[in-house]
Formats: sequence, structure tokens, C-alpha cells
Amino acid sequence: MRILVTGGAGFIGSHLCDRLLQTGHYVVALDNLITGSVDNIAHLAGRRDFKFIHHDVTEFIFIQGAIDCVFHLASPASPADYLAYPIQTLKVGALGTHKALGLAKEKSACFLLASTSEVYGDPTEHPQSEDYWGNVNPVGPRGVYDEAKRFAEALTFAYHRYHGVDVKIARIFNTYGPRMRADDGRVVPAFVCQVLRDEPLTVFGDGSQTRSFCYVSDTVEALVRLMQSEITGPVNVGNPDEMTILEFAEFVRKLGGKDSRIVHRELPKDDPKVRRPDISLAREKLGWQPEVGLEEGIKRTMDYFRGMVC
Repeated sequence: MRILVTGGAGFIGSHLCDRLLQTGHYVVALDNLITGSVDNIAHLAGRRDFKFIHHDVTEFIFIQGAIDCVFHLASPASPADYLAYPIQTLKVGALGTHKALGLAKEKSACFLLASTSEVYGDPTEHPQSEDYWGNVNPVGPRGVYDEAKRFAEALTFAYHRYHGVDVKIARIFNTYGPRMRADDGRVVPAFVCQVLRDEPLTVFGDGSQTRSFCYVSDTVEALVRLMQSEITGPVNVGNPDEMTILEFAEFVRKLGGKDSRIVHRELPKDDPKVRRPDISLAREKLGWQPEVGLEEGIKRTMDYFRGMVC
């Protein structure tokens, strides 16, 4: 198939491009490089089955020829990024999703929206299942990302109901691995780089808030299986193994063989207290569950960051 990946030079998007190419597809990657990087796809340069287009998805998208599938991953995804680019984040969730859906409609292509666990906000249901509507503060600082994705989900279903577009929605939980930016503000690159630099590990609040970490290859596998399925969604994609941030800090410093101090900073506003996916639907309908254990995944991520300057 000929597949478009918006956000194709980003962290998850570039790994998805690799996966699709490995299985024989032709891939067109589109990215405005605000948070993505050509370094993530440099190894694909010169391939006849890959094309990169430097373009902002909020503008009209023109792709010559057939497109069979659209994976819409374009968006700032880390708190540091969407707080730095709040308007752009809202625009890509609204205008960007509108343009990507319009292309899918024109090309009679199937469409997959990479949504997020952030649509659940600071959840009052735990673990979070797909039928939970969420607890989001629309005017809080994180609302620019949460509401952008919630709107994107609503727009995706509107195109499905009104135009008959074949759509899928994946709600992606915390994903980590190589090609994350050291400075993107997420906890995995932050802790890994702090350990590698022999710096104190920064824990926000008392560290009792929980997260569930899924290695990027597992997330990509779920996205591919969802696109190939008959499910519309939404479907949770994440690792149900939950741990506190303080436990995770201790895990990373032990894995790095360091005795780094842990320092505490003020907890950001609206930071979710818990985060754990119920992946019953993905297990049942996609035959999917995470395969890469946390120790192996963090070791691979450490190896990646050792090969560069954090």
C-alpha cells in the first residue's frame, strides 16, 4: 500500500515509517519539523519507497497519486512542547485533523488518529477504559493538548458518520524509546539523561503519581494492527504495568548503576495523579499486548542516549 504518515519525522512517527517500510509498503512522511527532526528519518534518505515532504498539516495537503491509508500522528506530544506551542497544538488537533481527514476522504483511504491518554485528563476512573469520558480542565495549561485531541476524536467520528470514511482511533499512553528528544520534558529521557550525566533526578511533587510505560515498538505494532482491523475505536494502546514516578526514578538510577540523588520540585498544574490503561479491548480484538519489558526497554533507551550528548 501507499501510506501517508503525518508527523513522520517525530518520535513515534519515524518508528512507524520504519515498520511500514519493513513490511513492503510505500511511505510518504509529512512533517513541519517543529518538534520532529530529519535526523529521525535520515537513514531512509534515498530509498525509492520513501518520500519526505516538509509541510504543515494545518495547511491544505496535496499528495499526487493514490493513498491507501493515513496515519495522523502530527502534534506536539510532550508537556514542554505543547506548553511552548499552545496555539499550534490546538491548530493541529483541529485544522490538521480536518485537512488529514479531507485527504483520506478524497483518496478513499482508511484513517487512523493517534489520540492520547490525556483525553482522560486527571482521571476519576482507574484504570482507564475506552468508555470513560474523562476529567479534563479545558482552561488549564494542559487543556491545549487534551482538548485538541478530544476535538480531533470528535471530528474523526463526524467524518466517519457523515462521509463514511473508514476511521480508527488509538489512545496512546506513555510511550518511550530511542529518538525521543533529551529536552522534550518527558520523564523517561529526563531521568535517563540525568543518570547518564550524574545529575540529581528531578521528581515533581512527592512522586506518588503513577504512570505506565510502553516501549515504542510495541506501540507501533498496536497502531499497525489497529489499522488492519475492523475496529473503529477508540482503543487504548499502552502498558498496564503501573508504577509511581518515585519508584521509576529509583528503577532508572539502579539500572544506570548510579546513586543519583532525587530532588523534588513543585507539581505542575493539572498533572494526572494516576495513569494506567485497561487494554482488554486491544487484547481481545487485536491480539495485542506489550512484549518489551521495562528493564529491556530502558536499557535500549539508555544505549541510544549514550550514543549522543544528552
